[in-house]
Amino acid sequence: MRSLAQEFIEQSIYRIEENTTKLFSCFEELSEEDIWRRPNESSNSIGNIILHLCGNIRQYAISFLGNKTDTRERAKEFAARGGYTKEELKTKLIETVNEAIETIKKTDENSLLRVRSVQDYTMTATGIIIHVTEHYSYHTGQVIFWTKLLKNKGFDFYDGVDLNQKNKNADLR
Repeated sequence: MRSLAQEFIEQSIYRIEENTTKLFSCFEELSEEDIWRRPNESSNSIGNIILHLCGNIRQYAISFLGNKTDTRERAKEFAARGGYTKEELKTKLIETVNEAIETIKKTDENSLLRVRSVQDYTMTATGIIIHVTEHYSYHTGQVIFWTKLLKNKGFDFYDGVDLNQKNKNADLR
């Protein structure tokens, strides 16, 4: 029988992988110039968002769950105005995500409740995994929205899925 811990970890990884696929769909539509375009000085480019995701995922999942040195330089993620091509950003993202997923997979049930300090927060490994998953989803939505604005194009992320179907078994207990 599967444990709650296994289910939690597998569902978190599923969502992380789903968001990576969505981001790469956006990358297919974007030019090198689009990657670093900023709508205004108060906003970030897609390149900045990808660097930020890599920094955040590395700090939370890889450094703190994986007990590795935290080398993040957060301010540089937002200060960048280039320096990476679209392909280099994709490679950096996939390498970071893959390392994080491997680290998350190694988190056992007892470790999920171990408390750690990350940035100025104290949280369990469960909290770290939730943070990484929701933070990645949040910024994936920003990239999707920004791509739709730039390209005037929608995405068929749920092509073939009837999202209007009603739940037939609302109470599955």
